[in-house]
Amino acid sequence: MRKLWIGAAILGMTLLNFFQFPGHTWLQQDSQIYTPILEHLRDPAVLQRDIVARHPHVAFTLYDEVAIALNRVTRLDFQYVLQAQQFLFRALGIWGAYLIATALGLSDLLALLAASVFALDVFIVGPSVLVFEYEPTPRAFAVPLLFLAMGLVARERFIGAAIAASVAFVMHPPTTASFWIVYLVLACWPLERRKLTAFRVLITAAFVLLMAARFQSSTNQAQTLFTRISPHLEELQRMRASYNWVSMWWQKDLVHYLILYAATVIATWRLWANTPRTLRFFFVGLPLAGMVSVPVSYLLLEQLHWALIPEFQPTRALLFVTAFAMLLGAAAACHAVANKRYAEAIAWLTLAFLLPTNTVVEWPPWNRVELVLTLALVTAAAIYVVQRGSRWAIPAVCAVILLPLFLIPSCGKVENYPALHTPAIEELSTWAHTSTPQDALFLFADAGQGLAPGIFRAEAERAIYVDWKSGGQVNFFKDLGEEWWSRWQQTMARPFDPDVARYRPLGIDYIVVSPKNRLPNASPVFENARYLVYKL
Repeated sequence: MRKLWIGAAILGMTLLNFFQFPGHTWLQQDSQIYTPILEHLRDPAVLQRDIVARHPHVAFTLYDEVAIALNRVTRLDFQYVLQAQQFLFRALGIWGAYLIATALGLSDLLALLAASVFALDVFIVGPSVLVFEYEPTPRAFAVPLLFLAMGLVARERFIGAAIAASVAFVMHPPTTASFWIVYLVLACWPLERRKLTAFRVLITAAFVLLMAARFQSSTNQAQTLFTRISPHLEELQRMRASYNWVSMWWQKDLVHYLILYAATVIATWRLWANTPRTLRFFFVGLPLAGMVSVPVSYLLLEQLHWALIPEFQPTRALLFVTAFAMLLGAAAACHAVANKRYAEAIAWLTLAFLLPTNTVVEWPPWNRVELVLTLALVTAAAIYVVQRGSRWAIPAVCAVILLPLFLIPSCGKVENYPALHTPAIEELSTWAHTSTPQDALFLFADAGQGLAPGIFRAEAERAIYVDWKSGGQVNFFKDLGEEWWSRWQQTMARPFDPDVARYRPLGIDYIVVSPKNRLPNASPVFENARYLVYKL
């Protein structure tokens, strides 16, 4: 019965986390890249002229194979098979946080409370990543599985932990590097055969991944691993993917991470006596790996110019610093209340709630300060009620789980993502899918750095000549980066020119413009409130 109600609670938390706050998105960020790649891998005739679809960077993951297999078995669109996986893995991540919290000596109710604080998510400034990604990307699948693996390690379920972490590895190997390094130290200090068994699972997973990559015939360009970045490619990456270049953000954000790292160290110290030995390795090792990733990335990328580093993106390990600051902060607050250190408990909870409420590194507006303090006080009171064994314990925990999910977006005015999907772009995509040739090539000639072209590409299954979002692929392929920049310079780098004849030699079949750029001497083949389409 206990397991049943805990499972129901985690499912309910995941539903609220997924649909209320922090939420989820589709075709607003990186799924604009992965979806066309999947469509082209499934059917090479689709998007065969698209610059993104023709350069898949998923060879060394099983993300694509699993998605395509589920698509064929269920007959569901990629949106649904990917979001179903995203929901499942997010639930497993919340379960992992619950297991970690119970291993720290918290009761079931308080462990659920700590897991709910952790699940509020936070944007990792600088490297530009999230603990729970809004989009169903490989990292969104891998990160929650690592927290599940840590929760299972705390219970000394090493095989289960190995399976979870190995599935994370085949979904997104770079994300798991820090975990496996720490786990290796754990297994060897002292050396125990039952812990080393996990590496058999990892080796099997790596072998399967290599075989899948070997037979992925659609990849037409090798991802060069042992080359140096040219000055021109460095310039492109600094412009389009600055989050990989530490020198472009460390002065603004490094103090933020030093403070959070100090918080994880203090929280670990406070919880040390209640922490299982196996978990201590991760509490110390993963935040440390995040901090070390900054100078390592600077050395390998900005000094040695190693081309692998923008693909590997080591500084994204900083997410462990922020994630542990939230999770361990909530757990430390529970122990502080138990020891009647109420001011300390409120300080821990203030830090935990400040991170998802204030999404940039600056002093928050007063409405958010008031909200964070209110949530901290209410949560501390709920912890006190639970520890007193009051009959109001369950309602109190339910209240503090629900309040942040509704108050942060409403009273705190936190908007995690804009509403990009509109009836106009859906109408345009439907028309293009049904009324234009499959190999038609489009250009959103006045879209600038907007994300509408990426939505259109995926929904209409029609190629885009160039758009800003696809420029993020300069991390992975040198040729793609240079081709993208050339196309951008030819079409988008200057203000819209109504002389559309210059687009014909580029092979573009249709141009899409906003009503303000209506062509005076031509009739559109499609028109709605936001878009006009002209056939060249």
